[in-house]
Amino acid sequence: MIQDTPETRTLLDTALHVSRWVSQVASGCPYASVGDLLGAADLAARSLSSAEIDEALASHPRIGAAGSGSSASLSRSEQAASSTDDPALVAAMTAGNRAYEERFGRIFLIRAAGRSRPEILAELNRRLALAPAEEEREVADQLREIALLRLQALFVVSALSAVPTTARPAVPSVPPPASSSDEERS
Repeated sequence: MIQDTPETRTLLDTALHVSRWVSQVASGCPYASVGDLLGAADLAARSLSSAEIDEALASHPRIGAAGSGSSASLSRSEQAASSTDDPALVAAMTAGNRAYEERFGRIFLIRAAGRSRPEILAELNRRLALAPAEEEREVADQLREIALLRLQALFVVSALSAVPTTARPAVPSVPPPASSSDEERS
């Protein structure tokens, strides 16, 4: 059961730093499951305003940059699979980020989890061609996707840490394969 506690609100804020969203999701407590929480969080994130997008982006690092604050470790792990030492790709991302910031006045944001750096660069180039209103909807959707992934990770970890080790379900053991000497005895 997920209750409206200071810890819950901190975890929500870590997932998506938008005050209205945190309050709206927390006010729906108690949630019987992480799935119920995710459903409410998804719905609440579908109406992010321009100001809320800016509020959320204030806690996100640029792709490839180290973040700070409570969500920094999440950002690092989300971007880990897409890191690269390819100097040409690093330069292209730097130039793309700069062009994006000049065009839209905010950092480029994408759900990096599950994407390679070339995929991220291709998406950056595609989104540079969007109209500002289209791009704002895209950013809001990316923030929602990131928040849902983070909530899933944060609340599963939080729930496991609240369960005493002795009460956690045991991992079933698999019997070793029968050896030839076991077969001979049968």
